[in-house]
Amino acid sequence: MSPPSSGDRAIAAAWRAHRPHLVNLAYQMLHDVGEAEDVAQEAFLRLSGVGLDEIDDVRGWLTVVAGRLCLDQLRSARVRLVSKMSPAEEARLVPVDHTDDPADHVTLDDEVSSALLEVLRRLSPAERVAFILHDVFAVPFDDIAESVGRPVGTCRQLARRARMKFSTAAARPVDVAAGEHRRVTEAFITACANGDVSALTSLLDTSVWGVGTVLAHPAPVPQVNHGPDDVVANLLRHLGSRATLVFGPPGEDVVLAFDRGRLFAVIVLTIRDGLVTKIEATADPSARQT
Repeated sequence: MSPPSSGDRAIAAAWRAHRPHLVNLAYQMLHDVGEAEDVAQEAFLRLSGVGLDEIDDVRGWLTVVAGRLCLDQLRSARVRLVSKMSPAEEARLVPVDHTDDPADHVTLDDEVSSALLEVLRRLSPAERVAFILHDVFAVPFDDIAESVGRPVGTCRQLARRARMKFSTAAARPVDVAAGEHRRVTEAFITACANGDVSALTSLLDTSVWGVGTVLAHPAPVPQVNHGPDDVVANLLRHLGSRATLVFGPPGEDVVLAFDRGRLFAVIVLTIRDGLVTKIEATADPSARQT
């Protein structure tokens, strides 16, 4: 997938710098890598229509736009509910205004945005649906229960648990190690996405080594690479081009690699002092499309 055709070098640079972040953001909310890539594409199309010279914080603007596009997809459940409501029931819902400029609402820095994303990742799909429909779009629990096929009490409990996770995260001291791991991992994903040898090399310890295990029968001998040069060459050989990388499930420090929507590899990064010291990849070649 390529950046929107605008002939603007600034847009192309923003695409390389921020698209992996947007795909990650959208994937954590939608749990569908194809839809996440579409959201990122649409966000950049809107950016090309506005112009970078009108925006102070491009990454923040794109984050807000992508987040709203994701919420629009999640709103589909709300639309289905409204179609079954009477005018009086529909009038009780709180309207959501999507007409204003996203740039007017870019007030959070990257650290706050990342923290919010991290909490969203910790919600189960059921918690996310109940929380967003009720707390964001004011859908009554009775209607949420009918939409998701669960008892009203269960939906209330799901939304309550989601709120507690937000409150707990807000009060929790910053985990420096986890923050460093996430920062390095995001930089790793961006470097792989752009095929940036220099950026990728800068993230690797001089003693880095990688091992790749292929799921096949009979199983081949695991491939081992030592040193930044060999590791980078092997990474870009397998994770460049068509691959899309995203963070794995919350609580698991893994990177998922997709090939046109199909998961084909799981990658574990060992990070020490801000550098990657070991890369372990498990791949299923049969999942890659030819």
